[in-house]
Amino acid sequence: MNWLEFKLTLGDLDAARVEDALLAAGAVAVTYQDAGDQPLYEPDPGAMPLWSETRVTGLFPEGSDLDAVRAVLMAALDLARLPAHRIETLADREWTREWLKDFRPMHFGRRLWICPSAFTPPDPAAVNILLDPGLAFGTGTHPTTALCLEWLDGLTLDNSTLIDYGCGSGILAIAAARLGAAAVHAVDTDPQALTATHENASRNQVQARLTVCAPEALAAPPADFLVANILAGPLVALAPRLAALLKPGGRLALSGILVSQAPDIRQAYAPWFDLSATAQRYEWLRVDARRREQD
Repeated sequence: MNWLEFKLTLGDLDAARVEDALLAAGAVAVTYQDAGDQPLYEPDPGAMPLWSETRVTGLFPEGSDLDAVRAVLMAALDLARLPAHRIETLADREWTREWLKDFRPMHFGRRLWICPSAFTPPDPAAVNILLDPGLAFGTGTHPTTALCLEWLDGLTLDNSTLIDYGCGSGILAIAAARLGAAAVHAVDTDPQALTATHENASRNQVQARLTVCAPEALAAPPADFLVANILAGPLVALAPRLAALLKPGGRLALSGILVSQAPDIRQAYAPWFDLSATAQRYEWLRVDARRREQD
């Protein structure tokens, strides 16, 4: 089955009202895109920023009555006529396969490979993690994830304990287990991420060494290592919590940080950590630190 994309530029229209109207008219999904060329970085908590030129698209089943869609929109938005819009046909596809055609095995550091299931690992002797794109964040393609994978690859994790705070797909927790960590705690607030981590851990045969839980259920003793690939705002708020989760001398990697946000991170973590180095990929940073013996 094909689909119809009903596309219009928001202009001065209220995004929430347009989305509600499209859904009321029968759209099965509503998406937003940049109609210009304006980057958006980390939003404030709870905010959903839009571009100054935002295109909104309602996805409708083929055969939908588009005149009726227009009528619903005009009535819901109190308009005598709709702004300029267009209709495009979208051919149905196997969307997971569509993603996978652009997702290839990726190499991180000396030992780590992330491999989708459609490919044979390029180096069978390497530490190969089997992972397909899914609904939880983390496939290695984003710079922040890549920075964390490279950090893990550079550690000696044998018989250590590690916490992955904000685990997403579980990619970092699984990498730590495959690299030798004896016990790994994967933590996330999103139930979908916890489900994805369970599934990916089982697929990579490390589930016996992983504990997967929400933050409030984490009951681990202080760990040797902690990695948190989140965003700068939550990382600042979590500084006391993450400090309490690491042993004296324990090592920390923080990622999801824009270059301009590094001073805020350093200030938040300075009471407990010696911040030793940073690594940068594009506009993103990873900040490395060591827990001091005494606060």
